[in-house]
Amino acid sequence: MERRQTICLVDDDREILDLLSGYLKKHGFEVRCAENGDALMELLRRDRPDLIVLDVMMPGQDGFMTCREVRKQWRIPIIFLSALGESTDRVVGLELGADDYMAKPFEPRELLARIRSVLRRNEGLPVPARESGSMHFSGWRLDRASRCLQSPCGVMVNLSGAEYRLLMAFLENPQTVLSRDALMDLTQGRNAGAFDRSIDVQVSRLRTRLRDKGGEKTALIKTVRGDGYIWTADVRRENA
Repeated sequence: MERRQTICLVDDDREILDLLSGYLKKHGFEVRCAENGDALMELLRRDRPDLIVLDVMMPGQDGFMTCREVRKQWRIPIIFLSALGESTDRVVGLELGADDYMAKPFEPRELLARIRSVLRRNEGLPVPARESGSMHFSGWRLDRASRCLQSPCGVMVNLSGAEYRLLMAFLENPQTVLSRDALMDLTQGRNAGAFDRSIDVQVSRLRTRLRDKGGEKTALIKTVRGDGYIWTADVRRENA
């Protein structure tokens, strides 16, 4: 008999837990519920769900803080649910390692579709091997093992996970116009909504990282109006 996949719902609203729990069970999932971050961590020590649906606005330890704690120990896929719908909030959630982000109010059937999509992407994926080697561009050097960026002046820049993935998307596709949807797909493994502008915030942050205070100012990432962004510099890969 095929194993039923388990979804863990984390929300301080009992009505939402009951509604989603019944809906997901009806569609073939096992469901575990937790009303806060502490309850989730206790549950994870006993059982490992296939995916976590995590509310952001919870009293005490919020969803962002809870996600950080989960990511220190486990690689379980996470989908955020939140009344915070601004692109900057989506960026924060994705930078923390979430696989998707849905704003409230939402349709349960859309959440179901996103759960299935995230599970398909993660099914059977091996733990990624530690990356090695380095990437060089315009005097900069990116060490892939440490994910640390060194400027032409020798300044070390520590990148967040989201910044590293976005930079690698550009370095793997130099002199190529990448749309916002393409960048979201390359960095988050999902297609962005038509009005999802969170990638613009991420690009802005990466541009800030790539400003070498002591050197010549170079526009490494140029905006292509109406189409997206293009990485302008030549890239050289050096294997370890």
